[in-house]
Amino acid sequence: MKITNDILYVGVNDHDIDLFEGQYIVPNGMAYNSYVIRDDKIAVMDTVDINFTEEWICNLRGALGDTAPDYLIVQHMEPDHSANIAEFMNIYPDAVVVATAAAFRMMQQFFGTDYADRRKVVGEGDTLSLGRHQLTFVTAPMVHWPEVMVTYDSTDKVLFSADAFGKFGALDVEEDWACEARRYYIGIVGKFGAQVQTLLKKAAALDIQIICPLHGPVLTERLDYYLNLYDIWSSYRAESEGVMIAYTSVYGNTARAAELLAEKLEDRGCPKIVVCDLAREDMAEAVEDAFRYGKLVLAATTYNSGVFPFMEQFIRQLTEHNYQNRTVAMIENGSWAPCAVKVMTKLLENSKNITYTDTNVTIKSALDEESLRQLDALAEELW
Repeated sequence: MKITNDILYVGVNDHDIDLFEGQYIVPNGMAYNSYVIRDDKIAVMDTVDINFTEEWICNLRGALGDTAPDYLIVQHMEPDHSANIAEFMNIYPDAVVVATAAAFRMMQQFFGTDYADRRKVVGEGDTLSLGRHQLTFVTAPMVHWPEVMVTYDSTDKVLFSADAFGKFGALDVEEDWACEARRYYIGIVGKFGAQVQTLLKKAAALDIQIICPLHGPVLTERLDYYLNLYDIWSSYRAESEGVMIAYTSVYGNTARAAELLAEKLEDRGCPKIVVCDLAREDMAEAVEDAFRYGKLVLAATTYNSGVFPFMEQFIRQLTEHNYQNRTVAMIENGSWAPCAVKVMTKLLENSKNITYTDTNVTIKSALDEESLRQLDALAEELW
């Protein structure tokens, strides 16, 4: 695939994968992106997953013909991008690998060599001339590994963005970018909002016309849209108005309370209400929705003097990804000693800027007149 006159796409699609990073469901597969810049000197941008070595080498040779590349630029050492470094360096014995010092330390760990005699160590602001194309390297530590850098081609005004601006899904599947990019961002990068903000500030100083990520489509239009979403996500602001209701329920009474609250919010004109059964829905999707909306309701049964396991897992996922700047309400159920509110509040204690509603709902086994009154008050307070 031709991106500009000199830049070609040589990546691959993976439809065999079921879980990305061993945990994220990817029904439409994944793309592992790699690029070639053809000039007086030829640079290859990153490799692909180990399961696609043959296909990638074939794509590479299709782009290069009989010409040998001069450089392999390694922006990120995670194996879905770096697994074929050794294969590349064996096939092209005169090529030089370009990466950060931290990346070379990881190469030693992964491959038993740091290519001391065939390497170029680069850092913030360093440049590499390919002839017409001038590359500038911008460090991006913890977006989302410590060795990461991105690369700016000032000639074609292309940002090779490593894992930033990536998404789940192979490139031969049509789907909404934001949905799977949001889930990808929150799951993969979400903990490191401060570092993403730093990278966005560096990117703001560049004239970027094209973004080439390591996952997902090449972005060529509406770049302000993508940059704005990354700014919202990395500053932990709510993206959309609405309320997410996340619940766990054993015999259906807590579920009924969650559904009834959703009806009451709809009656009050809430523009978006998401109701999620944490025991049955993809946890990554649930976490995505909690970050998307400004208000969250946690509805859970008391369980073993604590809170139901799926709710505990959900809250821990939120806090591990730096959940903050939200309004949170709680519904608890317990037949003899309801304590879910206390436990859930404790689990959220290290989250920043959480505003708790004045109203919590306590159900003793099943909804009654008092808990229904509390639901009304909570709906009124939320919307």
